Amino acid sequence: MEMTGSRTIEAPRDAVWDALLDPEVLKQCVPGCTEMSGNADEGFEATVVQKVGPVKATFKGAVTLDDKVRPESLTISGEGKGGAAGFAKGGADVTLREEGDATVLDYRVEAKVGGKLAQLGSRIIDSFASKMADQFFNSFKEAVEGPSAPEGEADDAAAPVEAQKEKKGWFGRKKAAT
Repeated sequence: MEMTGSRTIEAPRDAVWDALLDPEVLKQCVPGCTEMSGNADEGFEATVVQKVGPVKATFKGAVTLDDKVRPESLTISGEGKGGAAGFAKGGADVTLREEGDATVLDYRVEAKVGGKLAQLGSRIIDSFASKMADQFFNSFKEAVEGPSAPEGEADDAAAPVEAQKEKKGWFGRKKAAT
């Protein structure tokens, strides 16, 4: 199964690139991720708990980042085993391009499953994979931009990107006082 999409992220391309390589940002964005360790050069190990239809499983797997062309593109590849539930593997080709002060992240995701998961049928699996990709990229966008302002705080949400950066720092974390 293959999915494509894009997100416009209100941040400079270098900040988006750095977030793609940050294990804390990735852990925050991968739906169901309970553990993430490693680094962008050697790869990451992750534990993800997910329920697909009636099947709930804990997947342990590895993620690698290859074909890195800073800050333009990279390939994310991963494979996880969920015991009796089966396995999941896939990858995403990600490209980053500047559009004004924002960055457009384009992706092409390919996913495969086997074992008990594959027995659920392609419609359930396709729907689940699409939902996971949407959740990841929506969470990633929010992690880089910072959370949306609650109603009544529109002035803060409309502040220029640089002001937001000063207030929260990229990736939505509070900056340490210097």
